[in-house]
Amino acid sequence: MWIAIRGVVQGVGFRPTVYRIATSMGLNGWVQNNGADVLIAIDRDADKFINRLQSELPPLARIDSIQVTDGDDAIKKGFHIIPSSSGEHGVGIPNDSAVCDDCLREMSTPSNRRYMYPFTNCTNCGARFTIIEDLPYDRSKTSMSKFNMCKDCKAEYDDALARRFHHQTISCPQCGPHYYLLDHDGTPIEADDPIAHFAEQMRQGRIGVAKSWGGMHICCSLPTIPRLREWYHRDQKPFAVMIRDIEALRKYGNPNEHEVELITSFHRPVVLIPQTDEPINELISPGLDNVGLFLPYTEMHHILFSHLKDDALVMTSANTPGDPMVLDDVDALDLKAELYLLHDRKIVNRCDDSVVRSFNQNVFFLRKSRGHIPSPIDVGLKGQAVGIGAQENLTGAVINDGKLFTTQYIGDGTSPRVIDFLELSIDYLQRLLGVSELDAIGMDLHPGYSNRKLAKEIASDAGAELVEVQHHWAHAAALLLDAGIDETVCLTLDGTGYGDDGQAWGGEVIHTTLDNYRRVAHLEGFPLLGGEMAVRDPRRLVFALSAKADLPLPYFRDNEATILMKLMDKSIISTGFGRILDAVSCYFEICQKRTYDGEPAMKLEPYLARGKRNIPMKAELRSGVVNTTDTFRQLVASKGSIEDRAYSFTAALLESLVDAAADEAISLGIDNIGLTGGVSYNTTICAIVKSMVENRGLRFVCPNRLPNGDGGISSGQAAVALKKVES
Repeated sequence: MWIAIRGVVQGVGFRPTVYRIATSMGLNGWVQNNGADVLIAIDRDADKFINRLQSELPPLARIDSIQVTDGDDAIKKGFHIIPSSSGEHGVGIPNDSAVCDDCLREMSTPSNRRYMYPFTNCTNCGARFTIIEDLPYDRSKTSMSKFNMCKDCKAEYDDALARRFHHQTISCPQCGPHYYLLDHDGTPIEADDPIAHFAEQMRQGRIGVAKSWGGMHICCSLPTIPRLREWYHRDQKPFAVMIRDIEALRKYGNPNEHEVELITSFHRPVVLIPQTDEPINELISPGLDNVGLFLPYTEMHHILFSHLKDDALVMTSANTPGDPMVLDDVDALDLKAELYLLHDRKIVNRCDDSVVRSFNQNVFFLRKSRGHIPSPIDVGLKGQAVGIGAQENLTGAVINDGKLFTTQYIGDGTSPRVIDFLELSIDYLQRLLGVSELDAIGMDLHPGYSNRKLAKEIASDAGAELVEVQHHWAHAAALLLDAGIDETVCLTLDGTGYGDDGQAWGGEVIHTTLDNYRRVAHLEGFPLLGGEMAVRDPRRLVFALSAKADLPLPYFRDNEATILMKLMDKSIISTGFGRILDAVSCYFEICQKRTYDGEPAMKLEPYLARGKRNIPMKAELRSGVVNTTDTFRQLVASKGSIEDRAYSFTAALLESLVDAAADEAISLGIDNIGLTGGVSYNTTICAIVKSMVENRGLRFVCPNRLPNGDGGISSGQAAVALKKVES
């Protein structure tokens, strides 16, 4: 019998498991990786063998399909693991996963030869995606290829009963990678224990850079944050914090059961968790009510904390402004940190930490990257397509063989290095998946987006059809893929997306399939005075709304006010819900200057979370347009707490959008209403919309596997583009 198994079957101890089961059953045959599948030949009892394999899978393995055929090869006596073949390429690419408990026990046992060794891993854990150069997953095709196994590691590798039987990245202090230290100008620092020395420097208040599996972190102790903000020119943006353990988690955050499940998963993402009243939290996340926390996931992280008294460290992605996270010594030195903890194993695939937020039992990916990439989604579309994303929070997407794969988080497309990284990441995915031909390329409508040139080059080289996909249609299409549905009426709420009319959309209700979309309703537009300047200076948003509502004009006087009034009829018009939230935040003096993407709206979130809808406000819906101007006028005239006024205003706008969506859904016989876009990361807004939708007898749909924000755009683009060439 021949058995072909497809799924996550590379680099997760699958072949050794097959070997152990087959030998325990006394079967004759062999097992082999061929790139896409694991191929197994056995001489009898196929059903019994498959049942045992399914019940005894390694922790990180997943079987997607099993095909059994009659084999005509003569099978030799005994069972063997035979060398991999190049075969096909396919979907069995493993994710990086946190170091397992067995390896941690070895690292903490003084008599063990891997005591305190920061590259201890086994078939159940460790770096995979970040070090794989090609499939099949063999040592020669990873960045471990230059490290030859010592005799002790080779003995483990060959031992069918050992946990590291045929483990491709096996190593120890005698034969594997090592850490080393550099000072601020790149001069080596002599230290018997580089990680212990780095820990001591953190305790003394230094700012350092530490190399991990898929990139580097800027590190410092929590009391050092004020100096870090000055040094890194990051006055307000929140930092991700690595915590020692669950006890520390509960010191800084108030997690619910789902959040604990997320933060302790083998993916080890950064999880946004409600803050405690610990004073340092305001330094970590100024003006916010959550804090981004994550547990150690590499061996080095655990060793580092073993040398520290601190229960938490800042661990934020190391990059120069606008560029991708750094990978090598030369680029790291450009950061001008005070010391560097680096290692001599190459990073093949740069991978930032994933960042997630919990909503009920849904996972909202603010950044889907390390530990979650690649994670294919069945989409049922024939052919091959690529989506190249929008402009910010870029990812790429590849659809192949009915499955959707996304790249890791790439960055913001204003930097040429980011576009280069996007191109390399898409090329890499295509190579690992064996995608040599493409049918379609999806890109955003916006004529100024820097990655459109890349899309045109890919389409030209591949002879593929280039398809422009409207921004909010791509958002909604990604939600269709995520939820596994064919049709929805969707609230797509964000700051800005280029509309069919050339204006800046963002407060939309659209009826969506992968074939087409129709704009059902939207917020009334208002001018972005000075374009991008209004996004950076939300006072201009309040000025424009006040001018439209015939209210006293705030902030600007004399010549400035005169100039802004002249821009009222000349500026691009925005329907963006995110821009409205920015304006409300500014109006209530919560945040009147944006220093990072989404800051004003994010700092409004705690007020919305505490608010109630006890102030009468109504947003009139007429001919598919929600009267934003009059609703803002009601906000200004209202009395009460900031929290209740902001909540009542926001709920009034959402109610009109949901009304429009519900009317459309019911008229078309659709049973659901979706919510996506960057605004949907706000869990209070999600809860409001969910309640309104369900009160109308419809099903609420929101993201769970793809990012709500622009990180999901490439997936929607690829699907829409492929659907177009299919039809």
